[in-house]
Amino acid sequence: MLPLLLFFLAPPQSHDLPARFAVIAGQSQGKVGIAAALLGTPERAAFHNAQRFPMQSVYKFPIAMAVLHLVDGGSLSLDQVVRIARSEMVPAALHSPIRDQHPEGAAVSLREVLRYAVSESDGTASDVLLRLAGGPARVTAYLRTLGIRDLTVATTELEMSRDTRAQYRNWATPDAAVALLTAFDAGRGLTPASHALLRQWMTATATGPARIKGLLPPGTVVAHKTGTSGTDQGFTAATNDIGLVTLPDGRRFAIAVFVADSTADQTVRERVIAQAAEAAWNHWKVPSPR
Repeated sequence: MLPLLLFFLAPPQSHDLPARFAVIAGQSQGKVGIAAALLGTPERAAFHNAQRFPMQSVYKFPIAMAVLHLVDGGSLSLDQVVRIARSEMVPAALHSPIRDQHPEGAAVSLREVLRYAVSESDGTASDVLLRLAGGPARVTAYLRTLGIRDLTVATTELEMSRDTRAQYRNWATPDAAVALLTAFDAGRGLTPASHALLRQWMTATATGPARIKGLLPPGTVVAHKTGTSGTDQGFTAATNDIGLVTLPDGRRFAIAVFVADSTADQTVRERVIAQAAEAAWNHWKVPSPR
């Protein structure tokens, strides 16, 4: 009787949610990694959570954190004018409202560069932030100070546009992405003002409406960052979303879903992310009895 009793006493997240993640991942026609955590509790659920996945634009979140950390330290200012040369503009194949609006170059505030990178996933803005942060190694070093190990920023959007293999150098495990979201939610690594600003931009982001937010109740507050690669010879290297989801009673969960090297179309890839978020929502929307 003891094994059976232990089964029924075990936390529910150790059983049904990971199994649900596995079923959802089976639709992907590729690799899937998922990690989710109910913040402020030990409750976790995961599927292939320790594997490495290319981040694509998900990495704009840690880059923005690193730049805001420099703002907090006084070496950068949100109001300073950042000059962006034409040579820094990412190519037409990449998303960049800054390039579209200022093809010959631009001069905008650092605050606007950050907003473009986070809320609009602007590739040019991201590379400019990476320059201002001191390069990929500096951003990765900042992450290490937060205790984030399995997440590496290694190269630029421009370099990724020139060589599809380069995107695999910017990688994260789902566990590391959730650890970073958890640290951010707890206010680690940033002042309260910078934290509030970044959360605002992540909540206002227009990208990926069919991903984490796709199957959640209308009006659900989601602070997230998407990442998407191109499709080459039928394979899409990255369709990602990571974020913080607010439950009806104000509790939050962090979730990271990475879909890699998939032959499925965008609708299917995004549905995998949406269904994973929906499963976590349904699992945690009612507090467990104490």
